[in-house]
Amino acid sequence: MDQEAPDLSVDLEPVVLPVFAKKIGVALIAPGGYPLDDQALGRGILALQQQGCVVYNYYDSTEKYQRFGGTEPVRVAQIYAAIDNPQVQIVMAVRGSYGMSRLLPLLDFERIAASKKLFVGHSDFNAFSFALLAQTGMQSFAGPMLCSDFGDLTLSAFTMSHFWQSLRQTEQTLDVETVGNPDVDVTGTLWGGNLAMLNHLVGTAYFPQIDGGILFLEDIGEHPYRIERMMLQLHYAGVLAQQQAIVLGDFANYRLAEHDNGYDFDAMLTYLRSQISVPILTGLPFGHIRDKVTLPIGSQARLVSGSAGFQLNINSTLTLR
Repeated sequence: MDQEAPDLSVDLEPVVLPVFAKKIGVALIAPGGYPLDDQALGRGILALQQQGCVVYNYYDSTEKYQRFGGTEPVRVAQIYAAIDNPQVQIVMAVRGSYGMSRLLPLLDFERIAASKKLFVGHSDFNAFSFALLAQTGMQSFAGPMLCSDFGDLTLSAFTMSHFWQSLRQTEQTLDVETVGNPDVDVTGTLWGGNLAMLNHLVGTAYFPQIDGGILFLEDIGEHPYRIERMMLQLHYAGVLAQQQAIVLGDFANYRLAEHDNGYDFDAMLTYLRSQISVPILTGLPFGHIRDKVTLPIGSQARLVSGSAGFQLNINSTLTLR
């Protein structure tokens, strides 16, 4: 069964369409899949412009290749064009899907980190975030993307507000009301994102070595047994034992079969908690969902959980300049 959406509260400024003292440059790249809906692409660009941004779109629909937003050299060139533009502060993925993994050996992550751009995206784009953190220690943002979030027919006020607040403030507090989580009070490096992307980088030079971290995870369309299998891979590889806590976001859009015979998300979670000594929490409003938080990967955080829910206090070094 699908997880129930938690009640959440974030100390948000009352703003959906922010007004900045100066225009914010946003570069759009397609390092994975290309936009499936040109209208969503257009709506997303318009939404950014209405929110005080100058948009530099480095995705060219005429150069899309197979299921990707261009050949590998074309997609790498998009990234370098974005970081080399002095008018750009934010680099945002237009879409996830698949393709970022092909680019990792082709990228100069020291050059990328030296640009000091703010990179944001989720899903497949998290492979970039993990590699950037592993190779350079540079933070990035797990957050909205152009087509699915800024290009939605009706913008999520929560997602928009939390995104801009996260990029404008070094400190933020997230309160989530939920039940069934263990008591926790830990501090550590906040990191994570898409479970499949993290899982497939284990054993590579693009996998961050985080000791004492607070690991957040999400995925979409993955049956509970696949989630369990990926979690056990991280467990057997010794990754989970190095963490202070694991916080699960949204894991929806899967279909159970008759032969599952009672094996659902809750059953899977119960098993994982019996095998993994690190506390596992649920209810983080993050993932392939409409109302999502923006989280700085590689920041410092404190997680406090009790019977009524949990609070995540985040301190980041990334801000809009």
